[in-house]
Amino acid sequence: MNVHGKAFRLPPKQDALFQRARRLEWISIFFLLTIIAAIGITMGSSEAMKAVWIEDVLSLVPPVAILIDARYRTKDPTDEFPYGYRRATLIAFLTAAVALLAFGLYILIESATTLISAEHPTIGTVELFGRRVWLGWPMIAALIYSVIPPFVLGRMKLPLARELHHKALQTDANLNKGDWLTGIAGVFGILGIGLGFWWADALAAAVIAIEILRDGVSDLRNSIAQLMNKRPTQVDTNEKDPVLDAVEDALKRLDWVRDVRVRLREDGDVLTGEAFIVPCDEADLLSRVARATEVACGVDWRLHDINVVPVRSLQKNGQDHARS
Repeated sequence: MNVHGKAFRLPPKQDALFQRARRLEWISIFFLLTIIAAIGITMGSSEAMKAVWIEDVLSLVPPVAILIDARYRTKDPTDEFPYGYRRATLIAFLTAAVALLAFGLYILIESATTLISAEHPTIGTVELFGRRVWLGWPMIAALIYSVIPPFVLGRMKLPLARELHHKALQTDANLNKGDWLTGIAGVFGILGIGLGFWWADALAAAVIAIEILRDGVSDLRNSIAQLMNKRPTQVDTNEKDPVLDAVEDALKRLDWVRDVRVRLREDGDVLTGEAFIVPCDEADLLSRVARATEVACGVDWRLHDINVVPVRSLQKNGQDHARS
């Protein structure tokens, strides 16, 4: 018998939505690679183009992490990893958040240095189809292209993130929003240079750097909170997830339960944890605990591996034994 249990399986409806999200991530990677190539070819010495290119490279991390999650989510726990492999995604996002912060700071410092030293960037010309054209036009074309796929794909991912309660997918959609906003900022930076405003490029890079830092701080806070077993929150806000109270209410309705406290944590899109129950009596306790486990897990499709623990009292040293 496998004492570690089985890996979590999505219900059919959610599994179909997740497979759609998975396809969107493959499409995102394809378009990001083409955007990275287009920006890299036309980048020149522009600070704004460099910032856009770095953010697009880092934007590969969320879809790759989600695809890693798709690979490991169905693997059963083992003796070496008795709780399974679901936190591999959280580790990937923690790494990505640190990288975002580091690159955001680097770009911000470099653009600030350019502004302070009053360096005047120049955009030369390039030969296209036998004619010399200002390099700014290919730059702007590449930036406009970099705006379209993230705008469309991000809007497609948001409803899926809410339906699946998938914070990694929500983060990816938010990064897509940051991608197309930075693309627009880059366009204004290049146009500014063309109009003679030497500071426009560095200023656009600073704006993009601030956007990268904002994403990095948000991702770092979220990944650390999940690794530290913060109570579940709603996917698009930082508010307490109502599933906590719903599980407590469902267990309190059992006629043999005197009192209950539930504590849950997030493992990606799955919620695990414990329910501490004070029974009215100890008759047929094993069967009652098994039934309580079914009731708790039946409240929401995300609930998995909920341990029901009978206790004599929820009070311990004057404090709640298991406050969520």
